[in-house]
Amino acid sequence: MTGTRVVLDDDTRRLLRDLADKLSGYRPDAPMHEATRLAQALVFAERIHGTTETAFAAEQQLLAAAPPVRDGITRGEYATLLRLIAEGVSQ
Repeated sequence: MTGTRVVLDDDTRRLLRDLADKLSGYRPDAPMHEATRLAQALVFAERIHGTTETAFAAEQQLLAAAPPVRDGITRGEYATLLRLIAEGVSQ
């Protein structure tokens, strides 16, 4: 089975990198949680776009690009995954 490659826009790549920087810069060895992924997607989208429909769309695109959190992954490991996705190396 082959997957369809998702093309990320510049905004989504920026959000992925910003989120990765936050996760790797603060408690990178701590466990990553799905709740963190969901909450931070909103925080970062609204930081760039304010409380707007554009922020909502950016949040949804970020959540679509950032995979659900696997059990046992650290914040730093998840940050590395996000960077790879932003660079188009992994999905």
